[in-house]
Amino acid sequence: MRVNRILLSSVLVVVALVIQVSVLARLHLPGAVPDLMLLTVLGLALVYGHVGGALVGFGAGLLADLAPPADHAAGRYALVLCVIGYLAGLVKPETGRLKSATGPMLVVVAAAVGSTLLYAGVGALVGDTAARHVGLGSLLFTAALYDLLLAPFVVPGVMALARRAENDPLAESGSAAKATDISSGWLSGGTGLKIGSQRNGLRVKAARARMARAGRIKGVKRL
Repeated sequence: MRVNRILLSSVLVVVALVIQVSVLARLHLPGAVPDLMLLTVLGLALVYGHVGGALVGFGAGLLADLAPPADHAAGRYALVLCVIGYLAGLVKPETGRLKSATGPMLVVVAAAVGSTLLYAGVGALVGDTAARHVGLGSLLFTAALYDLLLAPFVVPGVMALARRAENDPLAESGSAAKATDISSGWLSGGTGLKIGSQRNGLRVKAARARMARAGRIKGVKRL
């Protein structure tokens, strides 16, 4: 991953984690908790593709596994977000632009359901049966509902920032300024040559006119 991708992804993931732990986790909503980390990974994966999405998902999940008050085995959420980021990156638009909001909303619902199922499945493998006591059906419904309600405020903004970092406006402005200087140099050079040729042409015409006038004067004097 390029430096601008790493910096932007790190900042967005850290901000999402802080909001997730300090705000969303304390709302005490029924069922699941709105997953801001998941939505951030989805937004980045839809711009960076499957490889970038998998790397961002793994890093974000590992950070969430190690951040307090994590109560599960380290690497569990990293695996979930890595898989989700990879799969979301596979549906990245070819042009990088979304034609409608239907596709991303379907991706959000599928990611919410898939991440909940995968998280519960990995938990069952390691002996964590918390999902059974809460109710897997309730978790799936509330996770999809909360993430779908939160997605319009998160995913488009994350994608816009990612695309802006991909385009590298500073580099573009610098190259554009350089191109402008070069083009202006060409224009000024061409204009100077044109003006110079015009001036030289005027001088030649004036000299010829003076010579013709002098010839006529001499002819009159001879007569």
